Amino acid sequence: MNVEHLLQSMTEETYHKLSRAVETGKWLDGNPLTEEQRSVCMQAVMLYQAKVMQSKEHFTVGSDGEIVTKSRETLKNQFADQASIARFKQDDI
Repeated sequence: MNVEHLLQSMTEETYHKLSRAVETGKWLDGNPLTEEQRSVCMQAVMLYQAKVMQSKEHFTVGSDGEIVTKSRETLKNQFADQASIARFKQDDI
């Protein structure tokens, strides 16, 4: 399948389903993914993140196909604008 055709036909819902399948190793119906299915799904997820979502996460794949990581300083600056983070004691969980 052509990469551009795949990206045009893949919806955000499909992306989320494939991402969850890769994370859990199972399809939504509970059936396990084969190694080949997991590999293909992971490639599709990474491609969608890089080309469509242009993800700004700490560790992701850039639109040029290269792995992108953010420095600790960059992350601190990114989250400095956000309101307080919820904090819990171990006994609260």
